[in-house]
Amino acid sequence: MVALLGAWAYIVLATRRGEPVNSAYVLLAALCSYAIGFRFYSKWVAARVLGLNDRRATPCQVHDDGKDFVKTNKWIVFGHHFAAISGPGPLVGPVLAAQFGYLPGALWILIGVVLGGAVQDFVILFCSMRRNGKSLAQMVKEELNTTAGFVGVAAILSIMIILLAVLALVVVNALAESPWGVFTVGATIPIALILGGYLRWWRVGKVMEASAIGVVLMLLAVWGGQYVYADKEGWSKVFTLGAWPLAWLIIFYGFAASVLPVWLLLAPRDYLSTFMKLGTIFALALGVFLVLPDLKFPAVSRFIDGSGLVVPGKVFPFCFITIACGAISGFHTLIASGTTPKLITRESYARPIGYGAMCLESLVAIMALIAACTLEPGVYLGMNVKGAPADSVAKVTAAGFPVTVDQMNALATEVGEDTLFNRTGGAATLAVGMASIFSKAVGSRWLDLWYHFAIMFEALFILTTLDAGTRVGRYLLQDVLGNLWKPLGDVKSLKANLLASFLIVGGWGFFLIQGVRDPEGGIKALWPLFGIANQLLASIALCLATTVILKMHLAPNDQTKVRNAGTKLGRPLFALVALVPLAWLLSATMTAGIQKIFHSKPGIGFLARAHVLNEQLPALERAVANAQASGNTMVLEAARKAARANRIDHFNQIVDAIAAGLFLLLVAAIAFLSLREWVLLLARKKLAELGESEPVWLPDYAVAQGKPLALFGLLALAFALAKELSGEAALERAQQTAAACACGLPEHHQAHLLQQQRSSTPLTRRQHYLQSLEKRFSGIHRCC
Repeated sequence: MVALLGAWAYIVLATRRGEPVNSAYVLLAALCSYAIGFRFYSKWVAARVLGLNDRRATPCQVHDDGKDFVKTNKWIVFGHHFAAISGPGPLVGPVLAAQFGYLPGALWILIGVVLGGAVQDFVILFCSMRRNGKSLAQMVKEELNTTAGFVGVAAILSIMIILLAVLALVVVNALAESPWGVFTVGATIPIALILGGYLRWWRVGKVMEASAIGVVLMLLAVWGGQYVYADKEGWSKVFTLGAWPLAWLIIFYGFAASVLPVWLLLAPRDYLSTFMKLGTIFALALGVFLVLPDLKFPAVSRFIDGSGLVVPGKVFPFCFITIACGAISGFHTLIASGTTPKLITRESYARPIGYGAMCLESLVAIMALIAACTLEPGVYLGMNVKGAPADSVAKVTAAGFPVTVDQMNALATEVGEDTLFNRTGGAATLAVGMASIFSKAVGSRWLDLWYHFAIMFEALFILTTLDAGTRVGRYLLQDVLGNLWKPLGDVKSLKANLLASFLIVGGWGFFLIQGVRDPEGGIKALWPLFGIANQLLASIALCLATTVILKMHLAPNDQTKVRNAGTKLGRPLFALVALVPLAWLLSATMTAGIQKIFHSKPGIGFLARAHVLNEQLPALERAVANAQASGNTMVLEAARKAARANRIDHFNQIVDAIAAGLFLLLVAAIAFLSLREWVLLLARKKLAELGESEPVWLPDYAVAQGKPLALFGLLALAFALAKELSGEAALERAQQTAAACACGLPEHHQAHLLQQQRSSTPLTRRQHYLQSLEKRFSGIHRCC
């Protein structure tokens, strides 16, 4: 039924043209795809490809220290993992890619996550669990070679800097000139500090109390922002900040989040953001089913030819790098090989946490795509095209999507903003789309409150990844610096922390300021670079995944370290589960990177754009000289501004071209080294030696303890025993044993079962039941 429902939704999306399509079809196709992918494909990968074994102790069981390695409930780990991997990609990427129409983005999100992104996260998490929670760079070094390890560290650090810069730029573009938004998002910082102190000193361990207080305070911050916005001559002026001061404030915040104790700012913000993320997404999905809004965008738009006003370039490859995280994300591998493998208590939990959390993030991307595509295309483009209001409207209308300045201003007033022009980056667009759905669900009311709630939701989404990513970057940088001078690698040293934090924040802060100074808002240049960097990081992870799977299935039987798993390894063909996504990802991302550097169109190629700007500079300099000679101050200022913008844009294009070229070279080197490794392994010219840690095996009862549905099996056995035995006394005994199973079988029950067993000859069905029941009970008794 799930398959039929999903197929019906796909057929409607793929075939219906010339009439509105309801957004519920996209959501149905997504939910059915996730259900089938998780239920069947992920289980097959877990059982046949990876051979997960709950008998094998996980890192937190072997190295439990109460700090880094901590045995944690699997649902808490799931929440932590989802909060850490959820960044701007699934929110902003689908919104920007909506210019191609809803169909290309939806297909890439759904197919990409089921066959690529979720598999990548799952396999990398498994690999790290088998290697005592080692990082991605360490695993590349051990499973490939030292050269690949050094190249991997350089690639990961440089890519992270670009990723963090674009995260910050999205927040800046969403909050610039928005006093309500700045107040609301700014208020979440002292709320997180209060929450951290509350749990640390005042009410230790009272998590539910702190959660309730935090959620109430955040909602009050959204509600109170309207009064800040209304006070035009007072607080509104204080919280109305331009892009430049906002950028510096976010840089300072990133530095503080990297240095301050985790419990003070990072942990409470992450914890609160998890409530906001999951609650808002599920509420949005419910709103779609309640409102049933139609998709205003076509299935495939005219912009697939590369003439897009938001994302320059053709649908292939730029749709696949614009949607950076909703389908597959390299950033996730830093989390899957970071804190998460140090918390999981069973190998089988890697499936719901690694594969399942990525499916949930893909749902976020689908909801963002729906929210964007339910807007009028003219309004969508008017918000995302940089320039003066009249110029933006003229450009959008000329593209065939009519919109007026009055229409944009009226919408801005409804959502409580001074203007919605120049809101590049997709964040404000998504907030308008979400607010529209929420408002219609409650009778077309409170559009301004819903809009700023959505802005806070997005900012929390992004800032959580920004501060956590900055901290992870600091750890990676300290690992590198520690090789140069050992004290710099000491994560407990305040001086070393300050230096590494300053360097990592300075790196992404440089690109953030570059984006803020960009005349076109920075997103056109930096978001494709963000997508290229993120997908290339995913390519590194898939190279590692392919290598590990090959080695597992080519290793001699005595090296596979499988014990009572019931799984037979030895099928190197299974490496295709990682190799096929890798081949697609490399083809799309390498094509995009080369085009962004060398394409002849100035709107696409960095170097072509730099060449055009260089040719325009002499004329602009002459205009400045003429204005100086004329003595007209206004003309002189305009001429100087145009010349300055030209130089800034030219510098940005050169820097972006160099960065993209560096990423391509680093990843190409790792791909070549990986290919060489695969050829040697398949030709049997190199022994398949896995870098797994020495396994520690758990006893049977420890595995039985981890099975959540064992109680139901025991109940079934008890009632089956009661059916076999005659009389009310037998039924009563079976019910008593069923009730006792959760806390261990009392000794008199054990004696009774043994007596029944001894007196039962020959071996009958009744004895089979007794033996089975006794075995299950004795295991639980030892466990308890």
